[in-house]
Amino acid sequence: MQSAVSVKDLKIAYGHHTVIEKMSIDIAPQEFLVLLGPSGCGKSTLLNAIAGLQDIAAGEIWISGKNVSWEEPKDRGIGMVFQSYALYPRMSVRKNLSFGLRVAGLPTAEIEARVARTAALLHLDTLLDRRPAELSGGQRQRVAIGRALVREVDVFLFDEPLSNLDAKLRNELRVEIKKLHQRLGNTMIYVTHDQVEALADRIAIMRDGVIQQLASPAEIYRRPANLFVAGFIGAPAMNFVEGRIERGDSAPVFRSKGLAVDLSGYSSQAAAAEGPATLGFRPEHLALDRPAAGLPTIPGRVSVIEPMGSDAVVWFEWADQSLSLRLMGDVALQPGDAVAPGLDIAKASLFGADGSRL
Repeated sequence: MQSAVSVKDLKIAYGHHTVIEKMSIDIAPQEFLVLLGPSGCGKSTLLNAIAGLQDIAAGEIWISGKNVSWEEPKDRGIGMVFQSYALYPRMSVRKNLSFGLRVAGLPTAEIEARVARTAALLHLDTLLDRRPAELSGGQRQRVAIGRALVREVDVFLFDEPLSNLDAKLRNELRVEIKKLHQRLGNTMIYVTHDQVEALADRIAIMRDGVIQQLASPAEIYRRPANLFVAGFIGAPAMNFVEGRIERGDSAPVFRSKGLAVDLSGYSSQAAAAEGPATLGFRPEHLALDRPAAGLPTIPGRVSVIEPMGSDAVVWFEWADQSLSLRLMGDVALQPGDAVAPGLDIAKASLFGADGSRL
């Protein structure tokens, strides 16, 4: 199957400073891909290169089977939504939506039909005669999205489109964007540093211009490829305990500061490797009712309780280290209480000395 977007051996540099070197990635038709990572990791640079807003030093960019590496943005068959609304303040919503189509010389009837379809899709049909100053932040961003949608192209690019909105509007619009993708069936590439916005078919986790892991959200959550991905995905972050893998009587054992964890239930045979290692486990994979099942426990004392509504994050001290576990919101614990949550090793992650998953 031909990719909707294909990046081949891409290199991007600013003078002698290389931002991305020899990156390759294929995005399937109708796929929703999120480029996720911290500020400065190269995700927006990659998106701008696909859009034609960033020169490349080497490699190729293909869109819908055409090499567009040196094509102008308007000739690449893409629609782009920026972090800034970038609306024309003196134009009505209708004119903002239709401006690009009028410049392209489309017939008036076609322009009106596209604007009407897009306005209905984005619930802007009652706002067409207003100017941007008369709109809320969420409505302005809908207009910015609509300006891309009226082009009726196969590939849409979103560069942190919700970062200027408050939390409530971000929650509403991120769901609307996902619904748009489901209705339209276009290919969408979405850049964000906020994992909550990653409602995607696949996520590419980036760091220092390199894709650390490219997989479904569920796969990244369950089987992070390395320590960076494991620590970046999840809130609160994954707990990490440093130690060693040693040979046990019947199975390898992870040992650290008095803790001994039988690894026979770990999902990878690589757990048999001996030497320094890091054990990672998510707060929700610890539970206070696990000891009865014969699972290893991590004893400690509660230091802080964070009420989160339906659940609560309980921080406890173990061996001079602060760890967290997630419990139901009605947890009956107080700071200073002793706890001994059990660990399900089948849901844990092991990382070798180089930080990669074992």
